[in-house]
Amino acid sequence: MDPALVTLWPIFGLRVRLGDLELGPVSDDDLPELIALVLDGVHDKDRMPFSMPWTDAPADELPANYLRHYWEVRGRTTPDRWSIDLVVRRGGEVVGIQGVSTQDFLVTRTGETGSWLGRRFQGQGIGTRMRQAMCTLAFDHLGFEEVTSAAFLDNPASLGVSRKVGYVPNGDVRMKRRPGECAVNRGLLLTPEAFVRPATPVEVEGAAAVRRFLGIDAAVDG
Repeated sequence: MDPALVTLWPIFGLRVRLGDLELGPVSDDDLPELIALVLDGVHDKDRMPFSMPWTDAPADELPANYLRHYWEVRGRTTPDRWSIDLVVRRGGEVVGIQGVSTQDFLVTRTGETGSWLGRRFQGQGIGTRMRQAMCTLAFDHLGFEEVTSAAFLDNPASLGVSRKVGYVPNGDVRMKRRPGECAVNRGLLLTPEAFVRPATPVEVEGAAAVRRFLGIDAAVDG
């Protein structure tokens, strides 16, 4: 990443490492690899783990949709509303995305984690570790006082990751998932006290600059 661009947009300088996993902000250079991984498969076609069924898009439309999503997320980033989406690499290979999003953070100190993992990398413990890496960043470096998540009841893998990391149930909601389909989405809540940390230390670089960029330090000082 060009150092001048990191100076202008400090989120690009953020790095989180946990063992053989490295997480860094999604750059334009990452997008072709991410799209290839999505097209290779994130879940079985008869299942839908996402509240917004973005993977149902036709294969010829999905790449452009994906590009629009990440450019839009980046473009609307302000201290009042922001998302940090980190591309996850294992041994240099892209395996998925781990993110956190929030609104009115300077008042609420809460946000929601979300992620996806390429199907061929699932069932190997990567999902748990990348969530632990993100929660470490949130609690220890960005000033979160709680973190939420959610998963449909028929998505035991995601619910299992949340349970391993320390989230507790926080209410169920019936919602439309696909056209004509109702599903129960379980809210989840994690606090610093309940957080099950990884056995391996998490290394974080660039968080101080991100805090300044998002106004977090100014809110604390004020």
